[in-house]
Amino acid sequence: MRIGIYGGSFNPVHNGHIHLAKAAADEFGLDRIYLVPSKISPHRSSAEYAAEEDRLEMLRLACGADERLRVCDYELKSERVSYSIYTLEHFRREFPDSELFLLVGSDMLLSFDKWYRFEDILSQAALCVVSRQDGDMAELEQKAQELRKFGNILISRSAPLEISSTEIRKKIAKNSNFACYLDENVVQYIRSRDLYSL
Repeated sequence: MRIGIYGGSFNPVHNGHIHLAKAAADEFGLDRIYLVPSKISPHRSSAEYAAEEDRLEMLRLACGADERLRVCDYELKSERVSYSIYTLEHFRREFPDSELFLLVGSDMLLSFDKWYRFEDILSQAALCVVSRQDGDMAELEQKAQELRKFGNILISRSAPLEISSTEIRKKIAKNSNFACYLDENVVQYIRSRDLYSL
């Protein structure tokens, strides 16, 4: 089985996240993609995080009926920083005979060699990169070429969907329209729980 692992704060999960997951599944022939919300992200402040159970439920709602997309709470159960290598090692134990693919947005590729134990990550899984903005393909290819001595780097050719969770939270706080960026079930959930309001 070919298994994708896609971590992030998902605060909230938006259409860009789901687009990235589905694009990777289609392009790289992945049988399953596990979306893994982080508890303590090494890349972001957790000050504006919605509660863990809310982020988990929004992910479940956003995945909908697509059977390739699964939600995993492994990182939420852990008390340590959500480094990708720990999550990969967990999936390697769970699926010893499967091929693993770590999904990242293009912004993450450019700083990937600063990640904790990045060489070990590339020894455990192929890195699948999906662009998050137009016009960055040449820069991505150059960075991927630098990193390929450590492992397999795959770059998606799918068109990017430029959406930011930070901007969505700002829109919600200002009571601006944000519904077009999210699954309608996630929109209803945010409104019912009064998430991200000032």
